[in-house]
Amino acid sequence: MLAVKIDNVPAARPQRGLDSADVVYVEQVEGGLSRLMAVYATRLPDVIGPVRSARESDLELLGQFDRPTLAFSGAQGKLLPLIDRAPLRAEPADRASGAYFRGSDHVAPHNLYLRPSGLMHAAPGPEALTTGFRYGAAPEGGRPRTTRTVRYPAFRVTFTWSADRHRWLVTQDGSPTVTAAGRRVAPATVVVQYVKIRRSAFHDVLGNYTPYTETVGSGKAEVLRDGRGYDVRWERATAAAGTTFTTPDGSPVNFAKGQVWVVLAKA
Repeated sequence: MLAVKIDNVPAARPQRGLDSADVVYVEQVEGGLSRLMAVYATRLPDVIGPVRSARESDLELLGQFDRPTLAFSGAQGKLLPLIDRAPLRAEPADRASGAYFRGSDHVAPHNLYLRPSGLMHAAPGPEALTTGFRYGAAPEGGRPRTTRTVRYPAFRVTFTWSADRHRWLVTQDGSPTVTAAGRRVAPATVVVQYVKIRRSAFHDVLGNYTPYTETVGSGKAEVLRDGRGYDVRWERATAAAGTTFTTPDGSPVNFAKGQVWVVLAKA
């Protein structure tokens, strides 16, 4: 499985390869901004990016996969030993330079791209998606939902239901989210997962401490699919386990077939 840390500030948009991901995680970073962790198992696009640096909580998030390959631009020096000890294959730009290139569509540092073929010959297949997610018929109940917005201190994302496309159209910071090829990013399922976000031990060059997003534990979530919203509970017992979603009566919640966006929001 390939996980790529993707830049998500306005200067990095539109991104490449985002619509090919099986799962896209939205994470809060320094300054209240966001970055994306895009997960690829069933299809590898030609190019992905812009690629940016890894964070400490990425290691916990990726623990649910069996030795995933993590593509990232780099990391703080004190974090690198933790990445090297994590149960994953780290492929930063300085280690796999032949797989990365600088594009001309954005200015640095928002122009580093990955050619996935430089890291793996083919997509590993859906069996690599050990997230714990279930796909199938919608649960009973729920309520009509046509739009849902999640806000970070310096970022907002809105999902709008399109009955014609049977997908959730993504809008970030007031602008439609499209790929560099002009394709609108539109997941089949959206999960707003409420988690603990605390200060980590690491900070950027300006002294802003990196938020640590805890994805092991339990809490509330909302699942959006088929134009409806469902209040559910999420649970992940250990860093090596996937995340389960259940209704109030304990029944497993199925996602719609297709791309899933998981927005990790502060509880």
